[in-house]
Amino acid sequence: MGTFYDTKSLAEYIINNNGEFQNKLLSEAVNVASNIEGILKAGNIDLLKNAQKLVLYVVENATDELITFAKEEGVAWARHSLTLAFKLEWVHAIRRALWYFIKLYDEFNANVNYGEDFYVLEQKINDGIDEFLNTFFISYSQYKDELILSQRNLVEHLSVPIIPCSPTVAVLPLIGTFDSYRMNIIEEKVLTDISRLRIVTLIIDLSGISDMDEVTISNFQKVLIGISLMGAKSILTGFRPELVKKMVHLGIDLNSYTETKATLQQTLNKYLV
Repeated sequence: MGTFYDTKSLAEYIINNNGEFQNKLLSEAVNVASNIEGILKAGNIDLLKNAQKLVLYVVENATDELITFAKEEGVAWARHSLTLAFKLEWVHAIRRALWYFIKLYDEFNANVNYGEDFYVLEQKINDGIDEFLNTFFISYSQYKDELILSQRNLVEHLSVPIIPCSPTVAVLPLIGTFDSYRMNIIEEKVLTDISRLRIVTLIIDLSGISDMDEVTISNFQKVLIGISLMGAKSILTGFRPELVKKMVHLGIDLNSYTETKATLQQTLNKYLV
């Protein structure tokens, strides 16, 4: 295999000519070049330094290191909400600059008989950069998905306010629309707080809910059963006619594990006297 395909020498050539490589790279990525300082300040990401790292991983066929680096980059860009268009432009610019320097390296070594080995190198270089891009975007997407889920969990927990009214009595006002996901959050919060706050009676006010689908009603029953199994008592108040009709139609019977009252005020008057 000729000098052209000596990847160790090629890596050294890129390192020794790093200044020229960076100039070529910046000329290939005009939009990113004007935002390098901003990206460094926003996410402490040194694009030029990382570009060289990526190039050396690709040239030296360091697949494991390249994948780890791509995952780290994906998380960093997602954490700081950096523009993906910049990243895509930058990596494509790295690809073009790398091939430009491979051409210079070839001319420097006067190796013009590419032959079959050139296609091996072409596949290695392009596959390596494609591997980086794919891993980067998967890592970016996974981090964003986890962040969204975490934020949703936080919002949902905040939207389940259990309000202590006495050492043993608390109120849970439910407002808005409900699906199975939100009902799972309610179940977790209710059972945890019954134990943590030592709640004996939990008054659940439904006046802010006009409807529940059949699956959600079934999950709500499980919440009420869970409260009973925790040794606490649940009282439902504020049933709207639409919800009552649906429960009657579905044959739902709550009497065995809960109690119902007309209004929240009526219940508070009884249990807080």
